[in-house]
Amino acid sequence: MFRSFFLSRRWMPWSVLGTLLILAATWYRVQLDVQINEWFGTFYDLVQKALSTPGSITLPQYWQQLSTFLSIAMIYITVAVLVDFFVKHYVFRWRQAMNDYYMAFWPKLRTIEGAAQRVQEDTMRFARIVESLGVELMRSLMTLAAFLPILWGLSDKITSIPVIGSIPHSLVWVSIGWALFGTILLAATGVLLPGLEFNNQRVEAAYRKELVYGEDHADRATPAVAASLFQHVRRNYFRLFFHYLYFDVVKWSYLQVSVLVPLIAMGPTIAAGVITLGVMQQIARAFDKVTESFQYLVLSWGTIVELISVYKRLRAFERRIHDEPLDDALPGTAEA
Repeated sequence: MFRSFFLSRRWMPWSVLGTLLILAATWYRVQLDVQINEWFGTFYDLVQKALSTPGSITLPQYWQQLSTFLSIAMIYITVAVLVDFFVKHYVFRWRQAMNDYYMAFWPKLRTIEGAAQRVQEDTMRFARIVESLGVELMRSLMTLAAFLPILWGLSDKITSIPVIGSIPHSLVWVSIGWALFGTILLAATGVLLPGLEFNNQRVEAAYRKELVYGEDHADRATPAVAASLFQHVRRNYFRLFFHYLYFDVVKWSYLQVSVLVPLIAMGPTIAAGVITLGVMQQIARAFDKVTESFQYLVLSWGTIVELISVYKRLRAFERRIHDEPLDDALPGTAEA
């Protein structure tokens, strides 16, 4: 899954140089986020001044602030569009590398259940998901490196935190604690999902395979057999829906409450009137950025579940290539 792309001379320009380009562009986008955060402070301080003291600012000053934001936003959009275009090619090259590697061993792999789907679909899904999770992980780390010092400094303006009281750099500790709580909460809530997702791929593959055989053989995919296989699909989907129901309740409740956390933390300081509107906006935005970085696993859990499922399916391929025994603990690896 990795060796065919990252350790191949043929794909070195894409795997190594392409990865470095994506990381550099990601870092640049984080720096643009920092500029936007600084703009929020300046702009809302200007708004507060205008509203509290009529006539204290001119309309050209107001337009100038909007123009500054627009110039940063246009650069951000341009970089985002170009990088997304490049990433599409990057992911396809990764898929092609895996496809070529697996097809070289097709005589060994063709007897594994759902072999065609694994080569045709799972290679693309694996490359896309790993690239997405990898970039998001690096983006989270880069955002943390950029915004943590900002939040660390802005926390000095906070006089007190409800319940906790006055502690140095309080918002940083609140952000870490809240993100850690969410990570543990959602990991515990969604612990059954990877197995269900993997089993879902197994029953789907078995149903699809029988239908394909039925296209060429009249004695295959009979109504009784097809109905039985589809019943397995139905049962697994309904179990999956149920488990995602309570998982989504916990996930969205946690994310919605997250909006209130910085406002609650700043409550005593806002009530005391010791910070400006611009500083409040900067603190709230920096807090959100830092918390989102710490919440990487929380925000990516659904994608990680899908990746685990795809990984297990492709891992069965690689076991067969290297003549290793197929792991009986992994459903969906039985020979046809």
